[in-house]
Amino acid sequence: MNEVNDIFGHGKDLSIFQMSCRGIAVFLIALLLIRISGRRSFGVRNPIDNIIVILLGAILSRAIVGISPFWPIVITSLAIVVLRRILGRLLLRYQKFKQLVEGEKILLYNEGNFIHEKMRKAMLNEEEIMQGIRKTASTDSLENIKTIYIESNGEITCLKKKNE
Repeated sequence: MNEVNDIFGHGKDLSIFQMSCRGIAVFLIALLLIRISGRRSFGVRNPIDNIIVILLGAILSRAIVGISPFWPIVITSLAIVVLRRILGRLLLRYQKFKQLVEGEKILLYNEGNFIHEKMRKAMLNEEEIMQGIRKTASTDSLENIKTIYIESNGEITCLKKKNE
């Protein structure tokens, strides 16, 4: 047990070596947690995934600096990742639950007209929507845009008109 304390330290009084060892250990644990959680949690961003990333970062940082006991932090992080997997399965299986947790896309623009009521609901103005269009469609013109949505993850997307 003394060897472990020599390497990882105990409490807040950590040497540079001990904190570095904790950082390496937490990195490896985080890598394992990512594998358990699934690729989606760190690729596609939805509200649940953002919460997971924030929580894991906040919790695991405590292990590195020695603010909280190491193993309870690891177990708490594992519990959060397992909860994410359970929620992921529920989201796949139950559409109503998915709508409740993640929300739905909102139509902001259709066939040449902004839908101001929906824009207010999404708390967006025309310039913010145009920023999204410039990013996703690489255009500053609505001439060839059929519809614009704000997706449940907050991303603005559009569908172009079909060439006739």
